[in-house]
Amino acid sequence: MLQSLFDSVLSVITAGNPVLRLIVLVMLVLNALAVWQVWRGSMGVAGSVSPASRFRTNVASRFLVYEVLVIGAVVMLLPFYWMVVTAFKDGETAAAFPPYWTPTKIQTKAPHPETGELIRVVPQAIQLVEGEEIPVAPEQDVRFRRVERGGVWQTLELPDPDSIFMANPENFVTNPIMSLDARNFLRAWYRPEQTSRGEVNFLTYFLVSAGTSVAATTGTLFTSALAAFAFARLVFWGKTVLFYLILATMMVPGQVLLIPNFLVLSTLGMLDTYPALVVPWLASVFTIFLMRQFFMTIPEDLWDAARIDGSGRFRYLWQIVVPLSKPVFITAGIFDFLNNWNSLLWPLIVTSSPTKRTLMVGLQNLNDEAGTEFHILMAASCFAILPIVIVFFFLQRFFIEGIARTGLK
Repeated sequence: MLQSLFDSVLSVITAGNPVLRLIVLVMLVLNALAVWQVWRGSMGVAGSVSPASRFRTNVASRFLVYEVLVIGAVVMLLPFYWMVVTAFKDGETAAAFPPYWTPTKIQTKAPHPETGELIRVVPQAIQLVEGEEIPVAPEQDVRFRRVERGGVWQTLELPDPDSIFMANPENFVTNPIMSLDARNFLRAWYRPEQTSRGEVNFLTYFLVSAGTSVAATTGTLFTSALAAFAFARLVFWGKTVLFYLILATMMVPGQVLLIPNFLVLSTLGMLDTYPALVVPWLASVFTIFLMRQFFMTIPEDLWDAARIDGSGRFRYLWQIVVPLSKPVFITAGIFDFLNNWNSLLWPLIVTSSPTKRTLMVGLQNLNDEAGTEFHILMAASCFAILPIVIVFFFLQRFFIEGIARTGLK
C-alpha cells in the first residue's frame, strides 16, 4: 500500500517525466545520507569525533537547512510558476491530470484534401456523429479579426473562409508539444468584447485600475503624512486618546463600513463615478500608524535647527522629514497600491458602467464567462499580477528598509 501511494505521489510530481523522477530519487538518497551523517555526528562523544567526521556533519547539516529553505521557496513560487505555465497551454492540457509542468499544447494534424499532406489545423466544430466530417482550418490561417455582430464590433479568432475544408477526426494525428504561443494572452485581452458590454476590454480595466490606484495611493500618503506628523511631533490636548481611538477603528471589519460609505456616496451623488473609487480610500489608519512610528525615530535636533533657520512646521515636514522618510513612504505606498489594485467588492457595489469597472471586476467577469477555460483565466491573471511584481521588484530594497526601521528609536 505504501509503495503504491509513493508511486502515485511520485507520478503526480514528475508527471511521468523520467528525468524529474531521477532527480527526485537522487534527492531522496542524498537526504537519507545527510540525515544519517547528522545522526551519526550527534551520537559521537565530545573530543572523540575526528575533524573529517565533524566537517561531514556540518556539510550535511547545512545541506538539510538549505534544502528546507529551497523547498519553502519552491512552495511559495509554485503558484506563480503554474499560473505562467498554464497561460501558455491549451484547454486540454490545462485541465489534464497528471499535470503538464511545462508549457504544452495538443497539436492536431489532418491530411489536406488535395495533397494528402499532414498540416496543423484548428477544428471549427465538434464531431457529433461517428464518422462525420467536420470543418477545420489551417492553423496559420486562424487570426484575430474584427467583425460586426449586432451593431457591436468584436475581436474574434476567426479563420480565413477560403481555407476551411472538411476532414474526418478519425484521421487526425494529435501529440503534445512544447508551446510558447502567446495567443492565450490575446484571447484573454479580447474576451470581454464578446459580451453585451461592447467595446470594453482589458485595456479599459487596466486604465481604470491604474488611475484610481495611483490617485488613491497619492491621496493616502498625503493625508497620512499630515496626521502622522501631528501624532508624532505636535503637542495638543487628547493626542494619545485620539490616536488610540483611530487605531481602534482598525478592529472594525471593512464589510461593516460598506453600507455607511455607500449611503454617503449616494447622498453626495457620487455613485458610478471615478471619485467613488478614490475618495473613500484617501485615508488609511495603518499608514498613519506606520508613518508615525517612523517619524518618531527622526531626532528632535533637526526640528530645533530648522526652527532656528526660520522654518515652520509645514515646511519642516515636506523639506526635511519627508525626504528622510522615503523608505516608509515607499513601503506604505506599496501596501496602499496593493489594496486599491486588488479591490473587488467596492467597485462592484458603487459602479455599474463597464467603463468604470476595475481590473479585478473584469477578471471576475472573465471567470464567469470562461468557465473551465483555465488557460484563459491564467493568462488574464498574468495581466493582473504583472504591475504588482514590477513595482515590488524595483522597490523591494526600500520596502525592506522601511519595515526594518519602523518603530526603532
